Amino acid sequence: MAQHGHSEACCSVPPSKHDYKEKGSYFEIDGMKTYKTGPSTATSAILIIYDIFGFSPQTLQGADILAHADDEHHQYQVFVPDLFFGKPADHSWYPPDTKEKGEKLGAFFQGPAAPPKTAEKIPKIVKEIEEKTGATIKKWGGLGMCWGGKIISMTSTEGTVFSAVAEVHPAMVDPKDAEGITVPICILASGDEDKEAVAGFEKNLKVKNHVETYHDQVHGWMAARGDLKDEKVRKEYERGYKKLLDF
Repeated sequence: MAQHGHSEACCSVPPSKHDYKEKGSYFEIDGMKTYKTGPSTATSAILIIYDIFGFSPQTLQGADILAHADDEHHQYQVFVPDLFFGKPADHSWYPPDTKEKGEKLGAFFQGPAAPPKTAEKIPKIVKEIEEKTGATIKKWGGLGMCWGGKIISMTSTEGTVFSAVAEVHPAMVDPKDAEGITVPICILASGDEDKEAVAGFEKNLKVKNHVETYHDQVHGWMAARGDLKDEKVRKEYERGYKKLLDF
């Protein structure tokens, strides 16, 4: 059974180990350590809402892919704020096969990872980034990974700061959320998400959209659970990021 509103995979599959040296740097936004990458002259930006494991190497590599695509039409500044202030979900909680692990995971989802608490921070984060980057950014996109997908759904309604958004292997997929989304959206689901929920979400969308399921990939393959040493996973990881750029 899914726990705390997340998919079963989200609450049972541990992250994958991966080594990667990021291309960007860090600065502070609203008290949070924030990863930034991409050309500072780019007028379009992407805000990434990571998964519950925080600054995983796979997530930072994905940010670099989006920021450094060799295409004059794909010039982005990309930002990844540390919404958990250095205290993401602990790898030792997975799988949550004991009462203690389950309680710690539950407290995390109800505390620092509570979606409403995070969603209300997004407009302020975007505004402060714009101020600190010299007002060069004219347009924003949002990308949510797993848990971050729920945050994107909640912040893509009327009055959103985003011009387009995407969710990869989203957690807590609720078809009702789709009804309020007001900007184009791309959904890349894994084979682990609830198929009926994903289909219902797509059906309820009233905006331009692309919804695709990578049936042979696990929940989190484009973030912390992506085993990039596996050639098939790596190819689908790269294909997923190319799809985001094409969207």
